[in-house]
Amino acid sequence: MTRHRQGAFRRSGSEPQPGPESGPASGGGTGSVGGTGGTGTAGSATAVASTDTGAAAPLLVVDNLHVGFPTDDGVVAAVRGVSFELEPGRVLAVVGESGSGKSVTSLAVMGLLPKTARLSGSVRYRGQELLGQSDAVLSRYRGEHLAMIFQDPMTSLNPVYRVGRQIAEAVLAHHDVPKAAARDRAAELLSLVGIPNPKERADNYPHEFSGGMRQRVVIAMAMANDPDVIIADEPTTALDVTVQAQILETLETAQAETGAAIVLITHDLGVVAGVADQVLVMYAGKPVEVGPVEDVYYRPRMPYTIGLLGSMPRLDSARRVKLTPIAGSPPSLINLPTGCPFTPRCPLAEDICEREEPPLAPTAAPDHLSACHFSDQLGLTEEDSRALFAGEHAGIGAGSGTAAGTGGGAAEEAATGGARVGAVRAGADAGPMTPTGTNHPPASEQAPVPGDGPR
Repeated sequence: MTRHRQGAFRRSGSEPQPGPESGPASGGGTGSVGGTGGTGTAGSATAVASTDTGAAAPLLVVDNLHVGFPTDDGVVAAVRGVSFELEPGRVLAVVGESGSGKSVTSLAVMGLLPKTARLSGSVRYRGQELLGQSDAVLSRYRGEHLAMIFQDPMTSLNPVYRVGRQIAEAVLAHHDVPKAAARDRAAELLSLVGIPNPKERADNYPHEFSGGMRQRVVIAMAMANDPDVIIADEPTTALDVTVQAQILETLETAQAETGAAIVLITHDLGVVAGVADQVLVMYAGKPVEVGPVEDVYYRPRMPYTIGLLGSMPRLDSARRVKLTPIAGSPPSLINLPTGCPFTPRCPLAEDICEREEPPLAPTAAPDHLSACHFSDQLGLTEEDSRALFAGEHAGIGAGSGTAAGTGGGAAEEAATGGARVGAVRAGADAGPMTPTGTNHPPASEQAPVPGDGPR
């Protein structure tokens, strides 16, 4: 995707060079798939790697990233072995429950974690190592090459300065231009993100904007220097559906204007289906499924991903269907138990799940990775996927497919659910599950529908 910016605000192409302290932090990445952070059994492919030898070189490479926070009770293992590559113009969505390590990963990439954080692995921008660099070095990257849109725009903007001044400040920090030119650039950016009367609104304070408008201002600030990578940390949180759609359109405008690659952190699986190219699902600080958005949605290979998709409300259902949430809560990240951290909540769990944590390994598709001992046995129908967790609540025991003797109708429901779980384990395939929960034939057999599905 080509850039449209011209003149003083367009970079010459040279990148800032790190200081003498450059190089990977201790425990640097090994080039293996991020997952267990030490098993090395997942092969040599890198997560979200392109299989096209003619593809553009990645802008950002995160390799085996680990982040821990020491506390009085122990070290919080907030991020455990995250790896991904981001190519120009691509959108990577990072999804997972609160506390799964999504935001910490983005803050580690930007170099915004507190000094007490313990980091290892590698974060490389255009081949230059960022992890372990001083704040002075990172400041030359932040804003101009790597930009971030934070979750709460009200806390991202200074309440005592006008928004035009704050955007112009981002421009002046990286370009030697007159203040008047920076202010004109601020008004231009406000216009690009859809704020009416941009020159007048540039003189307003943050509290004079609505929540959606403030988020547009933050997006404009991220666009100020045409960055190569934009990290958007839940940019649509706490906004109503109509405003969410407008913010997503604004992000698309930002990408078209700058040609940036985007890391989109979100809880909204509907947003992911509409805008992302790749999906990285995180649980307990670790990637548990990674792949192209169509593969992850149509052919999920991790029970946690299946649970997330099965808990989405359906608008096209012919009958009323109860939502099937994932029972329980994520584990504490202090002194994690051995085995798969999803075991207490997984209806397919067996003894091996309690003993060994599965590595993030390729499935039938080489660019689709899953951290599950039984990823090759999972069925793909929407009915079975929903029954997987519905059966758990009805009393299915540890993946055995038998009822737990709850009695009466509950026992019958559990037995039915158990049979469905057995079908799932047997690899039943009556068509993949779409982002809206409907059954469709495999993507290769579908006729293209203009404007439908993920890009």
